[in-house]
Parts: sequence; structure tokens; C-alpha cells
Amino acid sequence: MSDNVYLAEGPRVGIRPFTPADAEEFTSRVKESGDLHHPWLFPPDDARAYAAYAGRLIEDPAKAGFLVCECTAVDGAGSGPLAGFININNIVGGAFRCGALGYGAFAHASGRGLMSEGLVLVLRYAFGPLGLHRLEANIQPGNKGSIALVRRAGFRLEGFSPDFLFIDGAWRDHERWAITAEMLAPGL
Repeated sequence: MSDNVYLAEGPRVGIRPFTPADAEEFTSRVKESGDLHHPWLFPPDDARAYAAYAGRLIEDPAKAGFLVCECTAVDGAGSGPLAGFININNIVGGAFRCGALGYGAFAHASGRGLMSEGLVLVLRYAFGPLGLHRLEANIQPGNKGSIALVRRAGFRLEGFSPDFLFIDGAWRDHERWAITAEMLAPGL
């Protein structure tokens, strides 16, 4: 658990940056969530891998990592249990102002709407303080939960990319989903 302040907070979750101090809880949650994540993603499940992963999210200006935490503190401290994570990778500025989303829920939080709330907070933050205009999510067609998550947030399906990412030993097809700042529904 961390004493960080949330960057944004909703009724049930807040988002905050990754910190080195989150390693133990994050990797424990990843281990508990193996069945949920496989075969779609493989987040770090030990302290060394977490340190490298979080270090890139913290240090690389082309990345922004957010932990989705359940709100349990009244004082705005980001100390609630981790529900999942949402990262913006490959951030490009200038005329493009775009990034690519990657995310995962933890098993104890799955199906409770916490990641939907967290994604809306990340979208607002990305289109606000980060100054982005567009976010993309590339999702394997069989990952129905992930597709439902972005659909609920207002993303549109833009296309199909064969052999797009190398995951679990093979090149995997992906659907391309995207949202722009103008598409974010008022009240979300």
C-alpha cells in the first residue's frame, strides 16, 4: 500500500502512478490473476520484473502508468487495494498527441465495474493534463472482456491488424479500437 495521492478519483476507485513500493502487492495480485490474464497478457509477477516494468513507466516520458485503486481512504490518499492497472504507451506529442493503452484487472476486482470507472478517470486525465487527443487499444478478438471494457468507455472499432503483437510465443491478430477527446461522452 502506498501513501500517494490520487491523480483522479471517482466514487469507487482512484488512479495514481506506479511506485517501487507497490511491488509486493502488485506481484501478489498478478499471481492471483493468472487464469484471468492468460493468454492475453503477462504482467510482472516477481519483484525484479516489477522493478524493471514500473521503472520504465516512471522514467520514460513516452509512457504513463496508472494503478487503479479501490477508494477506502477518506483523506484522498491512494492507499486502497489495487484493482488493476492502465498504462499509456508509445505516447507521441506534436500534431499526433496519441498513445496506446494496455491494461489488466486483478481477479478480486474483475466483474465489479472498477476498471470501467478507472478507465474513464484515465481517459479524462489523458485528454486533460497529459494533453493527448487520441488513445488506441489493440485487443485480441477473443478477449471479450477487454472489448466490452473499451466499448463501454465509448471507443470505436477502427480495424483489424493481422499478426500485430508477439504474445505467448506467437504473432497475434488484434482489433484496433480508438477514442478521441471529442468522443468522450459528457458525464463520463
